[in-house]
Amino acid sequence: QVQLVESGGGLVQPGGSLRLSCAASGSIFTIYAMNWYRQAPGKQRELVAGITTSGTTNYADSVKGRFTISTDNAKNTVFLQMNSLKPEDTAVYYCNVNFRSGTSRLIYWGQGTQVTVSS
Repeated sequence: QVQLVESGGGLVQPGGSLRLSCAASGSIFTIYAMNWYRQAPGKQRELVAGITTSGTTNYADSVKGRFTISTDNAKNTVFLQMNSLKPEDTAVYYCNVNFRSGTSRLIYWGQGTQVTVSS
């Protein structure tokens, strides 16, 4: 059994910062990639940032220069540091982990954490 536990969402004023965390635990043999997605009301879920175990990162154009994804590989945890937040960053943020458990390659999703940027 694998669990993803997210934390760090909340309400912040425009220009503020938040740090999201997502810790994976359970029957994980190898993690290939960890990602953050978000979904705003009435919109499709979109990739915000991703990172592979080799450290290669990618970002949505809308967050480049403002958000930073990182990991603590020893703790199977991925972080998303969000700076200079804008109202359009308001969404539910989900972590996503691509990993191997036994002989299976799986993708699990976190439960989501609400980020609201508003004055």
